[in-house]
Amino acid sequence: MKIVAKKIDVCVEKTSTGYAAFVESMHVYTTAQQIPELYMNLLEALNLALEDEGKQVTMDQIKLNLDFKQFFQFYKVINANFLAKRIGMNPSLLSQYVRGKKHPSAKQSEKIIRGVQSIGKELADISLLS
Repeated sequence: MKIVAKKIDVCVEKTSTGYAAFVESMHVYTTAQQIPELYMNLLEALNLALEDEGKQVTMDQIKLNLDFKQFFQFYKVINANFLAKRIGMNPSLLSQYVRGKKHPSAKQSEKIIRGVQSIGKELADISLLS
């Protein structure tokens, strides 16, 4: 099987029972109660959809697209107030994005994403001493 070379954009929506994910261009849809389970269901559904083409998807090819409210609800470990101060944004403005009261511009979205990715990289590079 040939591994798909590009990322597959997946739209994710919060539902009353968890999450729904879909890739319209491939007619792939799945649901799950939690994000880790959603990844596994997506991997299975995408691989089934690509099986006849002799292609395969790995977790690295799946790119979830969540809105800010969903992101901060699931990844509660990221404190929006801390993030806002770190990226030089008004904490109350970021809070409005997180609650879905306002929607960020493309420039503001990029600033927030870069901040989250920067924190993620720092955390990935840390070694804890026992």
